[in-house]
Amino acid sequence: MCICGEAKIFDSCCGAIIEGKRKPKSAEELMRSRYSAYTLADGRYLVLSAVKENRYEDDAELIEEFSKSVEWLKLDVLQTTQDTVEFKAYYKDKESIKILHEKSNFVIEDGEWRYKDGELYNTKVQRNETCPCGSGKKYKKCCAN
Repeated sequence: MCICGEAKIFDSCCGAIIEGKRKPKSAEELMRSRYSAYTLADGRYLVLSAVKENRYEDDAELIEEFSKSVEWLKLDVLQTTQDTVEFKAYYKDKESIKILHEKSNFVIEDGEWRYKDGELYNTKVQRNETCPCGSGKKYKKCCAN
């Protein structure tokens, strides 16, 4: 299974996109590859997959530092349109499990899908939902303790 949660081998899913062997065919494929790049701390890819106006080379190092400081747990894609993807990316830092909940906007630039920007939501893991760590237990009986 790919890091992004798709039932595909990483090398033929997000790996091929991150390595430049193929281009993402949709906004969702780009978003999934970007999540995988976060789990791999590949700041270079994350910078290059953004629109030109939002590419800041210095961000690659900051992204890598953050990505290495947390444990990425899972990705839930909530809703997609042609050019938007709403998702929740779960990660664990030194304190607790957190959620990056965003509705991302994508555009085609120079013939390729690129990340433009996104709207962040303040979302927390609910006590009665299944724990994102993969234990199968409710959050309140698992990592919330």
